[in-house]
Amino acid sequence: MPERLVFLTGHLAKARLERLLSGLGETAFSWEIVDIGVKVAALMTEEIIKRRLNLPEGADRVILPGRYRGDLDKLSAHFGIPFVRGPDEVADLPAFLGRAGQPPDLSRHAMKIFAEIVDASGLSLDALLARARKLAAAGADVIDLGCLPETPFPLLGEVVRMLKGEGFSVSVDSANIEELRIGAQAGADFVLSLDENTLPLAFDYPVVPVLIPAIPGDLDSLGRAIEAAERAGIKFIADPVLDPIHFGFAASLGRFIEARRRWAEVELMMGTGNLTELTDADTSGITAVLAGICSELDIRNVLTVHVSPHTVRTVEEHDLARRILFAARADGALPRSYHSGLLQVHDRKPFPATVADIEALAADVRDANFRIMTAEDGIHIFNSKGHAVASDAFELFAGLGVEADGAHAFYLGAELMKAEIAWRLGKRYVQDEPLDFGVAAPAPEQNRTRLAEAGHTLKAKKER
Repeated sequence: MPERLVFLTGHLAKARLERLLSGLGETAFSWEIVDIGVKVAALMTEEIIKRRLNLPEGADRVILPGRYRGDLDKLSAHFGIPFVRGPDEVADLPAFLGRAGQPPDLSRHAMKIFAEIVDASGLSLDALLARARKLAAAGADVIDLGCLPETPFPLLGEVVRMLKGEGFSVSVDSANIEELRIGAQAGADFVLSLDENTLPLAFDYPVVPVLIPAIPGDLDSLGRAIEAAERAGIKFIADPVLDPIHFGFAASLGRFIEARRRWAEVELMMGTGNLTELTDADTSGITAVLAGICSELDIRNVLTVHVSPHTVRTVEEHDLARRILFAARADGALPRSYHSGLLQVHDRKPFPATVADIEALAADVRDANFRIMTAEDGIHIFNSKGHAVASDAFELFAGLGVEADGAHAFYLGAELMKAEIAWRLGKRYVQDEPLDFGVAAPAPEQNRTRLAEAGHTLKAKKER
């Protein structure tokens, strides 16, 4: 017998939900829609569902709107069948139901992120510990202590011991051999960057060296360091060094390709900061491309840097990119439709509703509460008294008649401006929800729908 699904919804979304499910054609499940008796489905509560829902005979699973915030486990226990939360938008139901494949597994990756604290020598112990914790929470596997030229780092050994005591993996990055020695003596796990001349340092300590060419761009020099490390029987990582654009970038990409050809089994590292830091472009796209190169060449170590404010989320971006690329590579697929976190400025499907969908919804509204949506033609705002469309939020406000109500005017102004930003960027807009900028911006801890349910927003949209 096919699985029998029950979809809970409200008055306004029922017709559209029915059209979408009917349009799926032949499916591996049967379905039924239950209007729970509220206008806005996202505002149904646990008590309303328990009181009003009479489950159809033979139901196997109940699908709730994505913005339902109640306790699913309690509902499942009460009714004796699983209750699950679907997508936020009706338009995304086909993918949720498996019509576009199962949700991807992004729990796995094969890349180690070294996150450099560039100004480590100028920070206090407390500041360094706080920075390390923040980087680790963002996805860093190794905390890299960057030593600056001609800048003393008297606390280096103490810092390494402190971070190791807190459970961190630690690397020390310096052009000064004595600073690398201090780091190794203190228990650092890695030292960057040794070459064929300075490699013997790593023979005296249980530390993994990251090897670079003694002469910039010279793979033969890197090869001699690799051979020496292999003869000594020590673990190591090799870094051919990625150069900035217009300063050898294309040639350095060629070196990585050639390095993998020469040394098929050697662990490689790529430092991405010369691209993310030194290019005035949003870093998510750069990171995705470099992670793709790493995936193809089986480079399992990356060194990230955050100095410029525009790279503030670089560790989070690398963390998500390594997971997307791992999943895509395992599937033998393009890195598309795995996660939207790197689509920070634009969305693949910015308008879940068509103009016709919005017109049909507006025609069914019977109250004075304003609804705001976006479509290809602009920003729509409608209630029982009218329906207006514009590409400029200021054009809409004058006709709303809310000038005398400060709270209401503030709410609508904020929502309309947010809708305009989303429409101009090609991002998805959802009323009462923050815009989703992927990993470029932390998600707000407070849920706007819950605030609306509590009356903080809906009271401002009082009927007139």
